[in-house]
Amino acid sequence: MTSITGIILAISLMIIMFGMGLSLVFSDFKRIVTYPKAVFVGLTSQIVVLPIIGYLIATYLNLSPTIAIGIMLLAACPGGATSNLLTHLAKGDLALSVTLTAISSLLSIITIPIIVQFALSHFGNHTQSVSVDAVTMIKQLFIIVIIPVGIGMLIKAKYPIFAIRMEKPVRIASTIIFILVIIGVVFSVRDVFMIYLSEAGLPSILLNIITMMIGFSMAILFKLTKPQAISISIETGIQNGTLAITVATIALNNAEYSIVPAVYGLLMFITGAIIIFMRKPLGIMEKP
Repeated sequence: MTSITGIILAISLMIIMFGMGLSLVFSDFKRIVTYPKAVFVGLTSQIVVLPIIGYLIATYLNLSPTIAIGIMLLAACPGGATSNLLTHLAKGDLALSVTLTAISSLLSIITIPIIVQFALSHFGNHTQSVSVDAVTMIKQLFIIVIIPVGIGMLIKAKYPIFAIRMEKPVRIASTIIFILVIIGVVFSVRDVFMIYLSEAGLPSILLNIITMMIGFSMAILFKLTKPQAISISIETGIQNGTLAITVATIALNNAEYSIVPAVYGLLMFITGAIIIFMRKPLGIMEKP
């Protein structure tokens, strides 16, 4: 992966994060008080349960180090603009979705280096010479994620009408950029992509479906409303694939680790839609 490609990926993610910031206001961060149980359940499912499921999938399927590390990297990433969009389309609790995305994105500065370091040491083999500078990764995540989101939120606060007008075109641009990023990554690793496709496809689908179902199950257990359950399910099962790709190519300097996020990005919309349509028979409470 060339440095120019890495820069393009970073800029692409910054644009997507900026677009997410345009849909946020500072009061969203106060929703942890308004929705304490829902936020707690959502963050637990996303930050704790998701990486555990990723580890179990990688271990049980006896995946190669490249695919296993890719799965763990993906599981370490928070939700993003896509999860917010799917939550909106599924008539979930968008405020909760945005809150979970915002908080998990901030926490990812700490969790991603920890989980990736674990994955590299646990699944890596002696032929790999990849090292991760946690401080550098934190700086990169701060520049790529926090600053763009903060700028978007600032514009939203200062110029709300402009922000509302920009939300749709930025969301469309973000979707196009995400697709182009996936195509670019697939092209950059085209020599090995088909080799890993059969191995990466199954764990990607399993990670998506299992974690979304767990999100629903935890919502049922804690008697949350249907919109809240939908939000938690999607936030748990739909990860920020672009962030995973960027970390793999820039921080880890290994494009092969981005194969799983790229495959996942192609499959998550289909599996996400299926799980969303399956929500009705679960009998989740409708009361607010």
